[in-house]
Parts: sequence; structure tokens; C-alpha cells
Amino acid sequence: MKTYFRLLSFAKPIEKFAIPYIIATLFATVFNTLLFTLLGPLMTALFLPTGKNSLAKVVSDRSAIDIVGKFSDYIHQIIAQHDGVYALKLISLAIAVTVFLSNFFRYFSQRYMEDLRVHTLLNFRKAVFNNVMNLHVGYFNNERKGDVISKVASDVQVVQFTVTNTLQVVFKEPLQLIFWVCVLLSISVKLTLFSLLVIPVSGFIISKIVKRLKQQATQAHESFAKMIGFLDEALSGIKIIKAFNATERTKDKFNEENKFYSFLNRKMVRRQQLASPVSQTLGVLVVVFILLYGGTMILSGQGELSPDKFVVYIATFSQIMQPIKALTDSFSGIHSGISAGERVLDLIDTKPELTNKPDAKTLDQFSNAIVLENVSFSYGEKQVLNNINLSIDKGKTLALVGPSGGGKSTLMDLIPRFHDPKSGTLKIDGHPYQDLTVESIRAQMGTVNQESFLFNDTIFNNIAFGKPDATEEEVIAAAKIANAHEFILNTDQGYQSTVGDRGNRLSGGQRQRICIARAVLANPPIMLLDEATSALDTESEKLVQEALNNLMQNRTSIVIAHRLSTIQQADKIVVIDKGQVAESGTHQELMAHNGLYKRLIDMQTFND
Repeated sequence: MKTYFRLLSFAKPIEKFAIPYIIATLFATVFNTLLFTLLGPLMTALFLPTGKNSLAKVVSDRSAIDIVGKFSDYIHQIIAQHDGVYALKLISLAIAVTVFLSNFFRYFSQRYMEDLRVHTLLNFRKAVFNNVMNLHVGYFNNERKGDVISKVASDVQVVQFTVTNTLQVVFKEPLQLIFWVCVLLSISVKLTLFSLLVIPVSGFIISKIVKRLKQQATQAHESFAKMIGFLDEALSGIKIIKAFNATERTKDKFNEENKFYSFLNRKMVRRQQLASPVSQTLGVLVVVFILLYGGTMILSGQGELSPDKFVVYIATFSQIMQPIKALTDSFSGIHSGISAGERVLDLIDTKPELTNKPDAKTLDQFSNAIVLENVSFSYGEKQVLNNINLSIDKGKTLALVGPSGGGKSTLMDLIPRFHDPKSGTLKIDGHPYQDLTVESIRAQMGTVNQESFLFNDTIFNNIAFGKPDATEEEVIAAAKIANAHEFILNTDQGYQSTVGDRGNRLSGGQRQRICIARAVLANPPIMLLDEATSALDTESEKLVQEALNNLMQNRTSIVIAHRLSTIQQADKIVVIDKGQVAESGTHQELMAHNGLYKRLIDMQTFND
């Protein structure tokens, strides 16, 4: 229940919807119950003998809580004063008004509940997505993207429906049940007490049926998340799949998980569906007993039941199974919602590793240097960086080179504070990173990665991503600096052309130049370039490198380059090997040193 009430907290302010819902439901229940009590007077008006003698007999035996009997008395009086047709018209009018009012208030109760359902989903999905966006970059290296998508999309939907549906059932159905029981008790206390034995018996049997639902629901949610993950991987790597003739293997992998998910769902639904027939069967058996017991009393002229009251009793008892069935279905369905809720709450409870200190300051500008002092970093037990000391002065270009897997990209990720070092300190203009807001540090930096990621939007909006209020002139100027203006004009709609999913309508070089234009427009004082030309052909690389040279002018630049010929003019070159600084200096100094850098240069020269 603790999980349920926490999920319910996302419905706040719940009283805005709950109070009108309770009022509307109360009136709907009253009029719905009244409708069935009018069956007795209807039977009296149609079939039963009337007259002053029969009226006197009924009145003399009437109980104070006999609601149906009092209605019948009133009808007897109407018939005595007027006639049966007049009484029938009056009852018909009463039934019509009662039906209208019952459905009128039922509509508004459902409307308020739907508002609550939508409000809860809005808050829940917002909380989940906000927390996902606040998580550090490293979190997504360890989690399947499909699992995160499943929690945000599917699990949230299941939780929202289960929570609000249960809330609706828990108030409405017991209230309706109480009203039905009151009517039954007013007709026959002894018969009602026996009849209601079906409720605890039904509840016990159903609790045994749905016992394993939560465990199966958890497995089903996890299986669905795997399918979403397979789907995402298959769509992202469709070219690789087809290139290696792996289409059938990929389909088989997805279908196997799909079969398992379907198998679990089938078992869950079978258990849930078993609950309703059980409760209905028990209810019908009780109705059969009532027919035998009550019918015998009427036919033999014994007991307290009259034919009109017996009709109302049977009709009312037939309705009493509906709230019991709704409660049963809700009880069996809540396990799936709680299971999904625990998965989503686990995502919400995941705390970002990088948070601003309460007294963190804002870095307004970059004016001096970035300094790394004894910085070390590891992924779990694996040491990636060890005791790195670097100083990156303003306006200078620092190049990071070295063998693959040496730690260059990890070091680059520390500079915009995608991660914090395990030990050591990063400072910018003398301020430790921890004393500054993450947002203000990143505001001083622009990034161009090896993977040129574009959003499925227009070219204009992709360039203006870092400066949403940019004018058309500013976007065009940035594109010209990035050598992108000419090819953009040759597209179908120019700057308003859509680039497709991840920019797949453009070539690699075109995507990269738009990424550079995006960085140019943001105009940060510090540029981080992570192998920005490594995936390009010679012609594209030349254009992109020229754009990068334009981008780095009058800026502090930190560059990782796979082609060492492109960074020979860097003010400082740092060679990273096995997580440590192997050597550093200018191109000429490192060549003269005759160390690892020279060997790397010689290898590339030989390969070229």
C-alpha cells in the first residue's frame, strides 16, 4: 500500500477532482438505488389487488425501515384516491426522472475521474522524464535505452490507469454496495445476512487465484522493455543488419521475446478472467437459493415477504454482484499497476550524480585557464585516468592524442563535467568545478563530436539549437563559417529542409558541418572537438577541417584528432597512453623527443 499511496501523490491537488467526483457519485448512487426500489410500486400498480381493506392490512404491518413497503403504501393510497392508470403514469414519470438524474450525475462523476486520470498521467510522465533528463551521462552507458523508453511510455500508462481506476472503484463500488445492502435489509434481514456470505467466500477464493499476478506482471513489464530495446537497436542498425544478412536472426530474436511476453500476458489474463466467473457463479447459486426460499414463503403464505417486495429483492440482489465484480477486477488488476509503479519509481528515485551545491556560483565568463590537478577516473574497478595534470590557457589550442582506449575521450568528458573525477580537482579561472553551477560551466563550452547528431527537425532549427532566438541572418552567417551555406541552399527547401531521423537525409560531411554551424552560432569561448573528422571521406574532411579552423579562431580549443597532421599547429600536444600523460609539448618538441608521438606520426605517414 505504501507504493500505491506514493503513486497517488502524483494526483495532487487531488481534492480539486475528488470532491466534485464524490458529490456526483453520491447522487448517482442514490438515484440508481431508488430506480430499483420503484419496481415494487410498479408491480403493485400493475398486478396486485387494491382497495381499502388491503391498504389497511399493509399499513398495520409496516416496519419503520421498510422502504419498499412505504412506496407500496403510497401507491395504494394513489390508487384508492384515483385509479391504477393514474398511479402507473406517476410511477413511470418517477422512473424516467430517476433514470435521467442517475445518468446525469454518473456522467459528471466519470468526467471528473477522467480529468483526474489525465492530470495524474501528466504529472507522472513529467516527473519521470524530468528525472531522466537530469541523470548524468554515465547512467545511460549502463542502462538499456529500451528499458527507459518502456518506463516512460508504457509503464507510466499502466500505473496511471490502475491508480485512478482503483481510486474510483474503492469509493464508488463500496458506496453502491452499502446502498444495495440497506435496501435488502429493509426487505428481509434474515435472508440478507445469509445471502451476503457470498462476499467473504468469493474474496477468499479470488485472493488465491490472483496471488501470483504481481510476479508475472513484473516479468511482463521487463519483457516488454526488452522488446522495445530490440526494436530500437534494429531500427538504429538496420543497415548493418542487412549488410551482414542478419535479418532473419534479428526477427527470431525479437519474436522469441515476443512469444515470452505473450505467454506471460496470457497467463495473467487467464487468472484475472477466472476471478469474475467465480464471483458470478457464487452469486447465481445464492440467487437460486433466494428464489427457492422466498418463493416457497410466498406460495405457502408464510413469512414476511410479499410478491412485490420479493421482485425488488431479486432485482436488487442481482445488482449487488456488479460492485463485488468491480472490486474483484480492481483487486486482480492492481498487481500489474503496482509492479509497473515500482519500476517507474525506481527510475524516479535514481539520483543524479552531478548536482549543484546549494551555494554554487555562476561562471559568467572564461578569462584565464582550465586546470586539471591530479585527476583520476575509473569505471567501476577499471582505472581509466591516473593522476592527470594539465593547464589549458585561454586562446590556446590543446590537442589530445594517443593510442585508442588510452582515455582521451574520458578526459574530454570531464571538462564539460559530464562526470566528476574520482580524485583530484578541475578548476576554471581558479574556481573548483564543484563550487560552480554545471549549467554555467557548460555555457562556456561548445561541442562537436565524432558522431554528428542532429534532431529530426529543420536545418535552421538544428543550427539554432544552442541559441533558439537566433535571427535568420545569424544562422546563415554561422553556416557560411562552417562551409555549409552552399549545400543547404541546394536542398529542397533550403534552411527549412527536414534532416530526417538523426540527420540521415544528409551525408556525414554535411551533418558534421551543420554541427559545426550549431557550435559557431552558440559562440562559446571554449570549443571541445572530439575526432570531428574521423568518419569522413577526404573531400568532406577537407571542408570540415577548414570549417573547424574557422571555428577555432580566437577561441580556446581542446581537440582529439585521429589525423595527427591536422593538429601539428596546436599550441600544445598532450600524448595520453594507458590513462596517463606520456609526453607533452609542441609538434617540433615531441618529434625531437623521439617518443610515442613520433612513432604515431611515423605509423600514419607510412600508412598514408
